Amino acid sequence: LIEKPMGILSILEEESMFPKATDKTFEEKLMNNHLGKSPNFQKPKPPKPGQQAAHFAIGHYAGTVSYNITGWLEKNKDPLNDTVVDQFKKGSNKLLVEIFADHPGQSGGGDAGGKGGRGKKGGGFATVSSSYKEQLNSLMTTLRSTQPHFVRCI
Repeated sequence: LIEKPMGILSILEEESMFPKATDKTFEEKLMNNHLGKSPNFQKPKPPKPGQQAAHFAIGHYAGTVSYNITGWLEKNKDPLNDTVVDQFKKGSNKLLVEIFADHPGQSGGGDAGGKGGRGKKGGGFATVSSSYKEQLNSLMTTLRSTQPHFVRCI
């Protein structure tokens, strides 16, 4: 659901590039690509009184979670404020400094498009989902390069 050529994040990324895309077209693409094709992708249960209706559900290891996609396309286009990035880079929290070390921000470190932090390979803009996918891939690379050790306490 996440890494397939047309995974949820890939569909969100694709829909974010189309000016006429709507939450409804995003939902339709999700249903066409995943409903009935993945056992973890499901239609949501009807909402309880007072609850907002969900658009799809995913069976996670700890249970099924329902998702409402209202506003996802708009939120996906939100840029990460360069001033905030620069503050994280200059901060005393080593974890934040490391996380944002490769993010361009205002102070330089140009990107593939040479647009001061807003660009993305291919000339588009960096979306929330593309940043998330890059961070997830980086995490998975780190996890794959490590050797787990298990400690059993008695």
